[in-house]
Amino acid sequence: MPVVFLSRTAALARATLLLTLFCVACSKTEGNVTQPTTEPPHAEVPAITTEQKPPALELANTAVYELTADGTDRHYQVWVDLPDSYADSDKPYPVVFVNDALYTFPLIRSIRNLLGQHGRNIEDFILVGLPPQTGLTSKQSRSRDYTPSNPLNDPTHAKDDYSGETYGEAAAYRDYIEQQVFPLIATHYRADMNRKVYAGHSLGGLFGSFVLLTRPQMFQSYILSSPSLWFDKHVILQFESAYAAAHTDLPARVMMYTGMYETTRPGPRYFKQNDMIGDMRAFERTLKAHAYPHLSIDGRVIQDEDHLSVFPASISRGLLWALPGRGPYISG
Repeated sequence: MPVVFLSRTAALARATLLLTLFCVACSKTEGNVTQPTTEPPHAEVPAITTEQKPPALELANTAVYELTADGTDRHYQVWVDLPDSYADSDKPYPVVFVNDALYTFPLIRSIRNLLGQHGRNIEDFILVGLPPQTGLTSKQSRSRDYTPSNPLNDPTHAKDDYSGETYGEAAAYRDYIEQQVFPLIATHYRADMNRKVYAGHSLGGLFGSFVLLTRPQMFQSYILSSPSLWFDKHVILQFESAYAAAHTDLPARVMMYTGMYETTRPGPRYFKQNDMIGDMRAFERTLKAHAYPHLSIDGRVIQDEDHLSVFPASISRGLLWALPGRGPYISG
């Protein structure tokens, strides 16, 4: 066999090749050596531009209307949601009106669709949401629209208790709902306007109390969750006294709820100054004392709930009370 002489460069190349083959063989046989990867590189994810962003979530069976409150430049939206059964029926439906709609509208819609069980546990209803005035924050709009008086006129009030910009225009907001929102719903939907339910929480509960004592016929049933009856030194009691002095009946069904922590006690979930449980009980006793023949009113405390957590429980119980379904009740 002839002897082949390699140059220094060729010898180095041959040694490198042999070493590479040896390492590859080792990588296939030794478990503690990382296997060489043959996976292709990951594809780059293109950046999402404004024009390419995913579409917004849309809720089925909903509609949005634009209204301007008469005599003002205040623009409001009105949100409407229909139950699934509406399309296959020709009957009129009761209507639930709720303010603070940014939070309450999707919540009540989901409660009706799940807890309601297609009318078996809760009767199917048209849901009308009343969001804040367009262009204002929720605080700005609700402080003005849900309150019946202006506490800023009283210099003895602690300034920190009332940090809103404007208060005391509940009467105008009530008239807007009655004179503009009600006709809108009655015109466009098969709505039983003799079976209207109001639902409101906190200042929304105060607003419902104000409507109850100034124009009770606007709604047939009132669900008042943690109503802020303490507002402006319990000014709502002045409206109650005025109504009682002029009327012998108050035709309405009223259910009030508070959480067990909505009173003054030591502890992080309790209030420091407002006894909303005591206010609710006192309001209930005062109205019952007049023995109005067509008033039904009850107040209940929900265990293990505070002012922020109580509304889902309040509205679930309230809808079961206001609009009981055809039954029998099922829980799953």
